[in-house]
Amino acid sequence: MKAVLCKSNGLPENLVIEEIPAPLPGTDEVLVDVHASALNFPDVLMIQGKYQSQPAFPFSPGGEMAGVVAATGAEVTTFKPGDRVFGGIGHGGFAEQAAIKARSLRLMPEGMGFQEASGISTTYGTSYYALKQRANLQPGETLLVTGAAGGVGLAAVELGKAMGARVIAAASSAEKLAAARKSGADELIDYSDGKLKDKVKALTEGKGADVIYDPVGGDLFDQCMRCIAWYGRVLVIGFAAGDIPRVPINLILLKSCQLVGVFYGAWSGRRPDEAEANFREILTLYEQGKIKPLIGREYPMAEYAAAMRCLMERRAIGKVVVNIR
Repeated sequence: MKAVLCKSNGLPENLVIEEIPAPLPGTDEVLVDVHASALNFPDVLMIQGKYQSQPAFPFSPGGEMAGVVAATGAEVTTFKPGDRVFGGIGHGGFAEQAAIKARSLRLMPEGMGFQEASGISTTYGTSYYALKQRANLQPGETLLVTGAAGGVGLAAVELGKAMGARVIAAASSAEKLAAARKSGADELIDYSDGKLKDKVKALTEGKGADVIYDPVGGDLFDQCMRCIAWYGRVLVIGFAAGDIPRVPINLILLKSCQLVGVFYGAWSGRRPDEAEANFREILTLYEQGKIKPLIGREYPMAEYAAAMRCLMERRAIGKVVVNIR
């Protein structure tokens, strides 16, 4: 089978496509014919050796995927050949087949395509955990989402609206803000002029946002800290801007706010029952039409480097998907 392989840390152009032996599923694993794999920011960090957890070389990137069950291990009773499945798998999605723990997979809902299914596990799982468990977002509160046109950002916009919040979407261009508006944002902020704090204060009568969902980091994070409301919660999702910001802890004191870390992968591993309950709720929202993953760009497997560059250079609107077959 063909697979995209990372043999040493570097940029996307450092990866290669090779023919490798097809994997054999273990007793608790499912062999999946991969159809689509969606990109997330950890994928580009992982190939550079910058992620919190690193697989051994060589590995195939692609932390979430969707496909069809080809075979099952002896102990697997939840799936059978021919089932359409999806899941977050950490890495290994940029390959024609993957052997995956059965507990990491779910059946695709009727009407959901492989591209959509490949892009729902990590983004919606992360955003729902952030808003529900970490921020305890309440109906009527104001939620500010930065990087609101990316995969996790759009998921946060949709989920925030479904949870009854007033959602302010912030992004760096009119095109990105238009996508956030279609996903349900109540208010839009273009922060390319460096005035995020002032614009948030103007939209909230000086109060600031009750919850801030920030996957961007960098210089923008300081402005987030300056427009958080009293008793507000700032969610640290990631650092798409590249720089890890320093926290002005005096503002935490002055605003009596909370700075809250969000590491979905670690939490879902520690609390699998809670994570599974969350995802049942996410799929219910999908079936009710309240959320719908936006597939912004699709690339064939051979153009994996261009797909990763699209994400790295922050050109993506919605999910970037690599079609494997």
